Amino acid sequence: MKHRPHPLDRAAISVMVILTFLIGFIIMGGDHTMPIVRDFNWQEKQVGIEDTAFILSFNRTMDWPKVEENLTLTPELSGKLSWSGRRLAYTLTEPIPYGTDFKVQLSQVKEARRSPTARPKVMQPFAGTFRSRDRAYVYIGVNGEESGRLILRNLTQDQKTILTPADLVVTEFKTYPYGDRILFAATAKSIASAGEFNPELYTVTTGLQANPPDLDSSPRKPAGEIEQVLDNQQYQILKFDLALDGSRIVIQRAPKDGAALGQVSLWQIPEGKSLQLLENVQGGDFLIAPDSRSLVIAQGQGLAILPLDSSVNDQPLEFLPKFGMVLSFARDGSAATMIKFNPDFTKSLFLVTNQGQQTELLKVTGSILKATFAPQKKLLYCLLTEVGSSEEYVEIPYFATIDLSTQKETRLLNLPNQRDSSMALAPDGSALLFDQAIEASSETIKASSGNDEPIQTNQGSPVTTSNLWILPLDSSKQQPYSVGSGISPQWLP
Repeated sequence: MKHRPHPLDRAAISVMVILTFLIGFIIMGGDHTMPIVRDFNWQEKQVGIEDTAFILSFNRTMDWPKVEENLTLTPELSGKLSWSGRRLAYTLTEPIPYGTDFKVQLSQVKEARRSPTARPKVMQPFAGTFRSRDRAYVYIGVNGEESGRLILRNLTQDQKTILTPADLVVTEFKTYPYGDRILFAATAKSIASAGEFNPELYTVTTGLQANPPDLDSSPRKPAGEIEQVLDNQQYQILKFDLALDGSRIVIQRAPKDGAALGQVSLWQIPEGKSLQLLENVQGGDFLIAPDSRSLVIAQGQGLAILPLDSSVNDQPLEFLPKFGMVLSFARDGSAATMIKFNPDFTKSLFLVTNQGQQTELLKVTGSILKATFAPQKKLLYCLLTEVGSSEEYVEIPYFATIDLSTQKETRLLNLPNQRDSSMALAPDGSALLFDQAIEASSETIKASSGNDEPIQTNQGSPVTTSNLWILPLDSSKQQPYSVGSGISPQWLP
């Protein structure tokens, strides 16, 4: 008896025959799809100074020399092209200016010729957009309702926002890497008014949305949402630092118990974890290194570099006996600035590379308050002081640049009659932001007894008010202009 095919078998055979004919038709007729850009990793993203290259991914290997000729960025961004397979990378050679919208366009480009007889197809026109982060900075207010509170000034959006409540007096703060949060130390106003500063650690949202290329877009949080990070019930918080990538906080604390007074200890709070004691780690001033996994701390007659992810028996990664303080790091960790305290009471600023090279950049009789690497690491921006010529010992601050290839110092701006100042370099290198505090007189301090304690600068000087200034660095005039009142300004990254 002859077996008859099942209906499902007949249907399957029919589909296979049809697919075989379709595949054969495509093979004989060739690929009719157009070359396109499949992915642009900066599409509708917000980029910062740490983002140095974007990538266009195609569905075909393209005629790369023609792509280079026809790729346009509006406004222009200096960069260089490289390609591998079906991916093209555009690496920036200059810092990306903040507060700018950009458009990437590519058209009239053909795919690479696949064979001598094949006719290359023209790609589908592509247009992508991205933007750099807003030009914005944060400072501590000094006047009226702003006194002692964190203030956000967004220059791109022309907005000013008070971030912290009136019942907290902020003394110090650090910004998280995407500018959406700020870590700060603050004392209750009722305690600060009595002349006591016993801070606790908090975070506050800025209202800015973090939308970097390497992360999924997160929901925008409103400005002013505060969370407590660390209280002051058993320990007094003396100093803290935030890792460059925001992954951990290191805190220096002293116990409030009188019997244990003087036993200063270091602790860390890794992101998402609880407080951890850094055992057998003692020392003075410290900074978290750019790798966010090691600590540079003053110990004895030098600087020690200690691992933060380690067992208690791990030895220091390195010890630098010549230096007494680390001032700053290059963002990529390739170099640092350190201070050497000389026997003749002068101070020397050194450039120390990760290859072990140590170069003395300058020697001063005054102070070296700040040294910040420019984005391309060709210049160092410094806040220095010189000793005045009068009989009274007075240090007068000034701004200067140091060319790291020639060690040549160039003075930018004198700050006469100004003993206490701070300086911040914009992340794109376009401007310096600084304050000029007006110190409170003894009469003012007396008059404030029983009322609000005068705001203090980083060096502990009480002030009645303080002016904020911006010094443009990308213009020929380089004249500072006033942007209001406040102290301790910092640009958002």
